[in-house]
Amino acid sequence: MPLFIGTSGWQYKDWRDVLYPAGVPVRAWLEEYARHFTTVELNNAFYRLPSRENFASWRDRVPGDFVIAVKASRYLTHIKRLKAPEEPVDRLMTHAAGLGGRLGPVLLQLPPTLRADPPLLDACLSCFPRGTRVAVEPRHDSWWTRETREVLESRSAALCWSDIRARPMSPLWRTTDWAYVRFHQGRATPWPRYGRRSLETWVDRIATAYPEKADVYAYFNNDPGGAAVRDAAAFGRAAARAGLPVTRTPELTTSG
Repeated sequence: MPLFIGTSGWQYKDWRDVLYPAGVPVRAWLEEYARHFTTVELNNAFYRLPSRENFASWRDRVPGDFVIAVKASRYLTHIKRLKAPEEPVDRLMTHAAGLGGRLGPVLLQLPPTLRADPPLLDACLSCFPRGTRVAVEPRHDSWWTRETREVLESRSAALCWSDIRARPMSPLWRTTDWAYVRFHQGRATPWPRYGRRSLETWVDRIATAYPEKADVYAYFNNDPGGAAVRDAAAFGRAAARAGLPVTRTPELTTSG
């Protein structure tokens, strides 16, 4: 397949002693993260678009097999609300080009107040360079229409499958030949962990919808207390038990 499993970001102080040994300085956390995972979702790009030099620095600090997904700047999605997308898309992709071959998908997370406008989405997607993998995470129920699905399919964009409290927040449409899945918050204890059954259900959904050779990117965004790290590791074990090819995940020695 392979199933790329990672987390949304890596700079969380409460991951010390979960993923990061006490003696590893903060400046080396990316290298330590990349020892345990093959991918990360760069969600801080949403708040402030890093420079091309920043992207290039991250490229140089990770192994050759590492993949960095980039969450698009809120300037494009939340301030411009996808309107006049040419300049912000060009700026995003010009900066992200610093990642070189480490660049993975780009995530467009739409504001929850942005109602469906398939032509607007189509115009935005048309601005991305050919071959860019773009995943779209709408958050208003008005988007779940045939017109939306047709735009995603025609642009080879993935509908982001997102989970909140162990339930899908969108239709499970397969709109292209690769997939993007985000886990925001589980229902297990301690909060915001995911339970084993929930993770196994998601493994089954992915295995059923996508052929073995499809690339699937899955990111855990439930970062408090190291929940994302633990759940990513558990998800990797569940996928491996189901026979899916999985990228590296940590073998945690701490409990939980």
